[in-house]
Amino acid sequence: MQNNIEKGKTTAIVSYFTIIGSIVAVFMNQEENRSEFASFHIRQSLGIFLTWALFGYFVGNFDSWIMSTALYVMIFLLWIYGFLGALTGEKRIVPIVGELYQKAFKNM
Repeated sequence: MQNNIEKGKTTAIVSYFTIIGSIVAVFMNQEENRSEFASFHIRQSLGIFLTWALFGYFVGNFDSWIMSTALYVMIFLLWIYGFLGALTGEKRIVPIVGELYQKAFKNM
């Protein structure tokens, strides 16, 4: 188990650096280097970035700094929670939406 975490830790950390990092991490986690730990964090980070993009588009249309700030703070807190989990070698599901990310991206 610990070997799987150490094997996928770098890939998991890379996945949290922008949406491009998530895509790069998917390619880093191919068949011969597959790690369940890395896959878990790739699903979490990809979900966070896609949530930000989707909700950011709609919240931007309201032209309200309060709503925009609330969205950015929420996304930042989810990102920090997931990133710290990857750094410490833990599989921590991000609050509220983490289970949804795991189900939606289960093939990754």
